[in-house]
Parts: sequence; structure tokens; C-alpha cells
Amino acid sequence: MSRAIKRVLDMVFAATTLIVLSPVFLLTAVAIWVHMGLPLLFRHQRAGFCGQPFVMLKFRTMTDEKDENGYWLPDADRLTRLGRLLRKTSIDELPQLWNVVKGDMSFVGPRPLLMEYIPTYTPDQCRRHNVLPGIVGLPAVKGRARNPWEKRLEMDTYYVDNWSLLLDIKIVFMAIPAVFNFGAVNEEGQATCCKFCGTDKAKH
Repeated sequence: MSRAIKRVLDMVFAATTLIVLSPVFLLTAVAIWVHMGLPLLFRHQRAGFCGQPFVMLKFRTMTDEKDENGYWLPDADRLTRLGRLLRKTSIDELPQLWNVVKGDMSFVGPRPLLMEYIPTYTPDQCRRHNVLPGIVGLPAVKGRARNPWEKRLEMDTYYVDNWSLLLDIKIVFMAIPAVFNFGAVNEEGQATCCKFCGTDKAKH
């Protein structure tokens, strides 16, 4: 019953927020169009409930520049000033409200990660897929990307094991100051975040 209530609350709050923040969506879309052109959205396949793939939406923050061999330039070279602003303020995440309405995501839950990470998880880490992924998760309100991967995944499984509507409410309120912790959006010294390659391993 509690999870049914969670789903109803997700749909109501996501739809309401989409309406209330529609001016922000419009201004952001215009800014991206002027500075980077089309497309406005970044679509990427991520692992959802039970590890099933879905297309996650974000506002675009990088250019499509490639080198002479046709390979993407490093993130640091493609991330624009506007993109950095959108990431720091978490505005780039707003299109995921549509993922919530569709049922791909929840407001609160483990962040949806790359499909390629699944084979690298331990059985315990893989339990993060036992719930819907969320726009905001426990790691986001406790240090964000400053935490090592193992710690973030540990917090995700803690959330799965201790989930309640009260915990969701607590995380939402903790997320408000966390949004303004701009320095923790990316890993220290990185334009974005390093990839997860398994416990105690990470490559850039």
C-alpha cells in the first residue's frame, strides 16, 4: 500500500512541478538552442527497475564536437559554460520529471546508472535495482559525487533495505541545501564523474 501511495504522490508532484516550473523549462530550452543549437535534450539509456533499460531525459549540457578521427572530445572540452551552470544548479535534471510521470523513475531512489555497470556490481550492489531509480537519492544528499563509488552504492542498498515514505520525505528536505552544494556535483578535479568499473576500481 505504501508503495502505491508513493507512486500516486510521484505522479501528482511531478505533474504539478512540470506546470509550476514551465517558465524555467522554456528559458532553459531557449538558452540551449541559442548557445548549442538542437537537440535540446540529452537522451541516454539507463538501468531502471529490475535492471531493465529505459531512456532517461536531461537538458543537454555538452556540444557534439569530435576529433579528426571521429571520436568524442573529452567531457571537459565539450562541457559549455551554460552546461556547467545547468549541472551546478541541477536544472539539467528537470526533464526527468517526465520520466517520473511515465513511471520510469520516482522522485526519490537510487540514481539511474549506465547499463554497462550491471555486470560489474556485486550481488549486494545489484539490489539497488529492487526499487525504481530516482531523481534524488541518498548519496546526493550526503556528499554527492565527493563520495567514492562503493560508498554511493552502499547508501543505495541502505535505502532499499530501509525504505519508507518518511525516509523519502527526509531525503527530499535534505536535497534542498544539497542542490546548492555546487562543488560536489562532480568528482574533485573532474569535469563530470569517473566511470564505475567494479569495487575498488574506477577509470576516467
